[in-house]
Amino acid sequence: MGDNFEPNIVGFLCNWCSYAGADLAGTSRLKYPASVKTIRVMCSSRVDPVFILKALKDGADGVLIAGCHPGDCHYQNGNYKANRRVKLLKKLLDELGLEPERIRFEYISASEGKEYAELVNEFTEGIRKLGPNPLK
Repeated sequence: MGDNFEPNIVGFLCNWCSYAGADLAGTSRLKYPASVKTIRVMCSSRVDPVFILKALKDGADGVLIAGCHPGDCHYQNGNYKANRRVKLLKKLLDELGLEPERIRFEYISASEGKEYAELVNEFTEGIRKLGPNPLK
């Protein structure tokens, strides 16, 4: 792949933990690429798999979904539901011939700004290796 490829990633971040973790990464001035276009959702469970597929269909190179850690969900078990949905969606993507690595679910808390920055760096690099979304 060309060295000039900059991935376009859609990030669905839960309001209570992951979005706050991303905010902490920014206010702490941690270095990470501006590849993730953030969409704040109240809970990661509100991310319908159709939203993920639409983001990919519309040209996103990757989709990141982040929620509260197990046991910390403000809506009891929404993060577990989101994680299960993403696992099933990855199997579907594989069946459709699209790399399942283009979507990722992670647990990020409000105090994990450093971890969020590392996640964005790692995910962006992984998408860069995969190359542009073939659906573009």
